[in-house]
Amino acid sequence: MTTKDTGAGTRAAREPHAIAGTALSFDLAAEAEALMQEPTWQAGHNAKTLVKHPDFRVVLIVLKAGARMHEHSTDQCVTIHALSGHLRVHLPARTLELAQGALLALGQTVVHDVEALADSVFVLSLGWSKVMGGTPGTGA
Repeated sequence: MTTKDTGAGTRAAREPHAIAGTALSFDLAAEAEALMQEPTWQAGHNAKTLVKHPDFRVVLIVLKAGARMHEHSTDQCVTIHALSGHLRVHLPARTLELAQGALLALGQTVVHDVEALADSVFVLSLGWSKVMGGTPGTGA
């Protein structure tokens, strides 16, 4: 069996899957269940990149109740779509709770952290525009 060090522990290597293409389809419930079967889930969280294009990423993340993705920001706009569970997102000026089905969109460089109030599954989507010689996102 092949293993991979994830920084949060060692897990069995996953079967490779297409992460780029013109049409990709996923069973999110089955993907989330598989993530919860991996040993890294016991450490509090696990994640899998589902889509990876030069200008767009989609990551499926599972967090155990009480686990937290510590404060960070990205250079990209992001969305957090809660598929199950209950999340609390801490922002500089306020705190938001995301129940199942909720979607949060954050602008570039917004500092945030994500806390699971219950075992939770969410989809993180990141998109950005990089224009040669211009300012990202402006087209200039």
